[in-house]
Amino acid sequence: MINEDPLRNVLYIDLSKRSFWIENRRDLFEQYIGGTGVAIKLLQKECRPNANPLGPDNPIVFAVGPLTGVFPLASKTVALFKSPLTGNLGESHAGGRSATAIRMAGYGAIVIKGTSETPVYLVINGDKVLFKDASALWGLKSSFTVGRIIREQEDGAGLRTIMRIGGAGEKMVSYACVITETYRHFGRLGLGAVFGSKKLKAVSVSGRRSIKVETPKTYRELYKEVFDRTVESPSMKKYHDLGTAVNISPLNELKALPTENLKRSHFEEAGRISGEAIAEKYLGRRVACSHCPVSCIHLATYREPYASEPYFYKTTMVGYDYELIYSFGTMLKISSPEGLLKTLDEVEKYGLDVMSTGVALAWATEAQERHLIPNDANNGAKIQLKWGDYNTYIKAIEYLTDQPNDFYKALARGVSYASSKYGGSEFALSFGGNEMPGYHTGPAAHIGHLIGSRHSHLDGAGYSVDQQNLKDPSKSTPENIAKALIDEEKWRQILSSLTICFFARGIYDTDTVLKTLSVLGYKLTKDDLTRIGGEILREKYQFKTREGFNPRNITIPKRILETPSPHGIISEDTIRKGIESATNILEKL
Repeated sequence: MINEDPLRNVLYIDLSKRSFWIENRRDLFEQYIGGTGVAIKLLQKECRPNANPLGPDNPIVFAVGPLTGVFPLASKTVALFKSPLTGNLGESHAGGRSATAIRMAGYGAIVIKGTSETPVYLVINGDKVLFKDASALWGLKSSFTVGRIIREQEDGAGLRTIMRIGGAGEKMVSYACVITETYRHFGRLGLGAVFGSKKLKAVSVSGRRSIKVETPKTYRELYKEVFDRTVESPSMKKYHDLGTAVNISPLNELKALPTENLKRSHFEEAGRISGEAIAEKYLGRRVACSHCPVSCIHLATYREPYASEPYFYKTTMVGYDYELIYSFGTMLKISSPEGLLKTLDEVEKYGLDVMSTGVALAWATEAQERHLIPNDANNGAKIQLKWGDYNTYIKAIEYLTDQPNDFYKALARGVSYASSKYGGSEFALSFGGNEMPGYHTGPAAHIGHLIGSRHSHLDGAGYSVDQQNLKDPSKSTPENIAKALIDEEKWRQILSSLTICFFARGIYDTDTVLKTLSVLGYKLTKDDLTRIGGEILREKYQFKTREGFNPRNITIPKRILETPSPHGIISEDTIRKGIESATNILEKL
């Protein structure tokens, strides 16, 4: 039965045996808080060394934290798994309703093991787990359709989360994602492919648990304090008004905006697809994750006329943010807002990670320009990819999912693999197998990605360190950069164990974290948080090295050393020394 404190319960599900059980893991949650801290320990235990990422020995671990469902902005679910894209630690964070649903179902973590013989979807409702036949859903390429069907079939409207895959996950594209609540994703590193390998089409979670606090009056006062700070915060207002898309214009002015496969760091037509331009002409709705007053999820509305019905239009809502505009806008030189939104809708439908897909198609476009890829139907690109031609890119998205020939099968495994087969590795923007996020701000951003600060989830501190160092270039030494990255990474382990949205890192400073935990009965000090953050980072690094990760041997993408950043041309020596310094710190944790 479920323990009184739902956070301490771990739900184990074995797809091979179609069985489940619940364990009280109070030890883990007391030592590592929750979220990432608990998830990495569960992954270490359940994932066999050198396991095939697409095999039954690769588990999926979902975890939430003690603030989930209790305080604002504790809205993330952490997913850990072995990535089919990099062959190493996969970590992805998703918002929406997933975290609250898991905790209200009575769990702090869910571990899904094994492989189903036939397509299945899971329905988790409190302490009940149902294994439902997904044969009728298997083969549906559209994640939208899958979500709609499950919503119609299952109870729990308003309380549940539905995590599902589209066609890309079924075809085990190495960077397929898992969609939750339509506009949120476990995006990076191929969790969707792991779902597909297990013949797991979807997971629906719901419950009606409640969480007790020891001192309700103190809790209410502290809740109001955190809430008021959130709604009065200028940075949170920015996220509400324009979202992360507000970063397009300033990064473009800094010449830090990757463009045309990072041939350049400035896009002349960025103004057409900036956060301000899209909001002014297309913004249709703002959506919030559960227990969040910010509403940073921005949905654009675009209309398409029906060919046979004059004055009748199909209206589509499409989520957008900075990373999406970077990967399918500036990287592919798509300056048409309508074209950008149409391509993003296609990526969403099939269930692909937008960043990896955009970077892969940018590499493929340049590779075709250099005549590395034949343009024939049997072996090559089948279509002529051209910068800015969104209709052709939409067709390429379909080919990436269906994989009709050897080229698209290779590209579906990521830009690192594709460039090893066809050439062009010198302009392949791969960081340890993971495609580049949207920041060419200077050496710190790239060092952070290369050392794998999360070896996955892209929200590192590097771009912030680069921008701070522009004000004081004396701090731009490799040693200072490495220390700043690792110090920030230790703290982010705490935030991701509480499962706080990283956008809220300015709200949840150390004192606020300690006060919120104290209301929930935790007796921790600032030194305790520093120690626990370091321990979690150490555990993650040990898992990565166990699986073969060695930052000293990692390949530096040549293109990042050729295109000027706000710090000028980035020196390979600076990158190498930064990696060495960071690795030395990690090895001493």
